[in-house]
Amino acid sequence: MATCLLYRQAAARPPRFYRIELAMNLFSEVSVLREWGVAGGNGQTAISIYGNLRDASLAADKHRNRLLKRGYNRA
Repeated sequence: MATCLLYRQAAARPPRFYRIELAMNLFSEVSVLREWGVAGGNGQTAISIYGNLRDASLAADKHRNRLLKRGYNRA
């Protein structure tokens, strides 16, 4: 459905990424998939399931706003 990709580049550290994706699953629920890690490496993932698109969208926006405050930039 929708994807948000964020990057953070620090001078002394390797670049990091964070991806947030909204997707419908087979049971008519909305999943928020989050993936993060060092660019070019193996990342970590977390999936949260919500009953409707509004709740999932609010959760994804909350994660995105938190990361923007931490210094991540939109790709």
